[in-house]
Amino acid sequence: MLKQTGQVLTCVGVAMLLGGCATVQPGLDPPQINKLLAARGAPELGWEKNTSGADAALVTQWLGEPMTAERAVRVAMLRSPRLQEEYAKLGLARADIMEAVQIANPRFSIGKLNALGGPGSQLALGLTMPLVDLLVLPARARLARSDFERAKLAIAASVLGVGFDVESAWYAYVGAQQVADMRAAVASGMATSAELARRYYAAGNISELQLKREEAAASQAQIDAARAAVAARMARLQLNTAIGLSGPDAEWRTSDRLPLPVATEDDPVLLETMANQGNLALLAQAREVDILRDAAGITRHTRLLGDAQIGFERERETDGSKIQGPTASIEIPIFNQGGARVARAEARYLQARAQLLALQLKTDNAVRLGAERVQVLADIVKTHREALIPARETIVERSQQEQNYMLIGVFELIQAKTQEYDAYQGYLEAIRDYWLARIDLMRVVGARLPSEQEVSGQTPSVSEILTPRGIAMDHSGHGAASAGPTAAPEPMADMPGMDHSVHDAPPSLPSPPPPPPAHQHPGGPS
Repeated sequence: MLKQTGQVLTCVGVAMLLGGCATVQPGLDPPQINKLLAARGAPELGWEKNTSGADAALVTQWLGEPMTAERAVRVAMLRSPRLQEEYAKLGLARADIMEAVQIANPRFSIGKLNALGGPGSQLALGLTMPLVDLLVLPARARLARSDFERAKLAIAASVLGVGFDVESAWYAYVGAQQVADMRAAVASGMATSAELARRYYAAGNISELQLKREEAAASQAQIDAARAAVAARMARLQLNTAIGLSGPDAEWRTSDRLPLPVATEDDPVLLETMANQGNLALLAQAREVDILRDAAGITRHTRLLGDAQIGFERERETDGSKIQGPTASIEIPIFNQGGARVARAEARYLQARAQLLALQLKTDNAVRLGAERVQVLADIVKTHREALIPARETIVERSQQEQNYMLIGVFELIQAKTQEYDAYQGYLEAIRDYWLARIDLMRVVGARLPSEQEVSGQTPSVSEILTPRGIAMDHSGHGAASAGPTAAPEPMADMPGMDHSVHDAPPSLPSPPPPPPAHQHPGGPS
């Protein structure tokens, strides 16, 4: 009996050895993911190794400095819950792969049959294993390793997308805050205009219609400023959510400048080549097509085996004699010849191939469309810099001269100044939209753009735009804002009554002068 039991245990041991040899232990492999990210200009993952206080101290240091787009992405690599979720998906993929390469457990059977009408009993011991699992094990291990590589490509693509989301949220927030500051300045100026109109109306120099026009314009400007302020706060909240910050950590400060557009945009043909060769989503989908094609071939070749089993059986007969030997059970493919399994495997392969073709088509068209969109927005920025803003500045300057000689009224001067503010706001919004479009283009290319190396210079800050004797704006091209008052005409000309002693808050438009004598026309002598 002991010898019999030992033989069965030996068979079990062989089965366990085969199962152990069949397994693969793929690691999560952050270095390979970081290598994929670095090749595309993205910072490496950090949170998965954040087990000490070093990274927390680094984040604290970064949050104490002005939050740039690059710094926001680096903080997100350490703090973003979305990245933790994406990295957890890689762990799930690893578990699925480990399960896929394991053969089914062997089955041990025991039976005892007593003789009817006579002494003795029959004892049967058996051990069976699935034949198909053993035959296709090498192929399944190969597919599992390929699928894990595909999973790493997909996870790296998701991580890269999170970085682009954070960067996009940063541009959206800074742009929204610039608009809010400009709208606040316009609202202040329109409030001044409405107060001035009330004084003129009280003196009998303007009609009630003109007074109501000025008051309505001031109310509308106040509404626009409030909406812009709320939009800026919402954009900041969205940026904090994308980074993974809340509470005191969310009280960081940021620059109020955006980088200027690059001098020369990238060639769309080059970008298409980059996308086809390096887009992680495309590479992952292509790898999946290869895996499913290989899997369909394996299914086709093994479809007739069905649920085949091999094993070993030992029996002790009623007379005490023993018999033993190998056993096999093979499914006879009469009614079910595995056609459905083959059709399903081939359909999955064809579906994945169609998805790859659709993704390639979508990527190629998106690259061309994105490159064209970036170029159009760059031209709009250039038009603001070289045409619209200089024209608005000249209009304000000439309007100031005419108002000094009482050729026009102060309301016309305030209107010209407001239109100049609107031109600057449109310029800042165009730059924001330009960079958001570039990030969208980076998404489809799957990497940072080569022309990013040409970025130099920044826009003037809103406080500089609103300060008459501050840093002037350079309209000569795409260079950086000049650092001195001699570079270009000042963006703001002094207006009567403007107080520029405090630059922390946007200065208002002209403070109202004393009301004129009754019945005198506000624009000049009657």
